[in-house]
Amino acid sequence: MRIIGVLDLLGGHAVHARRGVRAEYAPVTRVAGKPLQAGDGRALARAYVERLGIEELYIADLDAIAGREWHAELIEDIGALGVPVWLDAGLQTVADARRAQDLGAAHLVVALETLPSLDALATISTAVGGSRVVFSLDLRDGIPVAGPDGPLAADTPEAIAVRAVGAGAGAIVLIDLARVGSGQGVDLVLVSRVRTTTAGARLVAGGGVRDWNDVVSLADAGCDAALVATSLHDGRFGAAQVTGARSLP
Repeated sequence: MRIIGVLDLLGGHAVHARRGVRAEYAPVTRVAGKPLQAGDGRALARAYVERLGIEELYIADLDAIAGREWHAELIEDIGALGVPVWLDAGLQTVADARRAQDLGAAHLVVALETLPSLDALATISTAVGGSRVVFSLDLRDGIPVAGPDGPLAADTPEAIAVRAVGAGAGAIVLIDLARVGSGQGVDLVLVSRVRTTTAGARLVAGGGVRDWNDVVSLADAGCDAALVATSLHDGRFGAAQVTGARSLP
């Protein structure tokens, strides 16, 4: 079981995501329970790696996801820390995926929220190799985040996960945006159902991971990794827990 530290980037700052209401996200001001220069993404990433022992980072470039310019220099600088980066930047095409690779991303996140079609996911998976492609199964209060005319809009989360793996994605991120930063915990029942239907893919859960007990429960449910931010910021989840998680099955 691995802990992946999350950085949400918006307007040039690392921000604290809460319940998916992006207009209300404020700059991160603490990490490991200690003060951080407000919104300093580079310092936050360094603290994750050097103080907390995080060995993988997940960058959600919220401006890129919204169709604005990528935080390319910041992404490159974070990647220079030498740990694998998972990059969610609204990838929709092979060109997007190649750009993410050029910025140093090891794992390329294709998200339901911005997915134009299953064919697009399959094309990216073929071009860069499915083992590098991560499908983000974006939910809000358990409901898939997809427009009424988008692909998979009427499917259940489990069915969407199966179809994404069939399109070539080697990993699934299951995240409920309404739970992010909420302290509510992860929907373990849904995690278990998705794990059962996607036995051949890596499964990562995020959105509301609170503490050590949540991580143990996710490992028991079959998750390979957990996305964590708030608990790393406020010190509830520290270096000892990050290290200890690696011993979980």
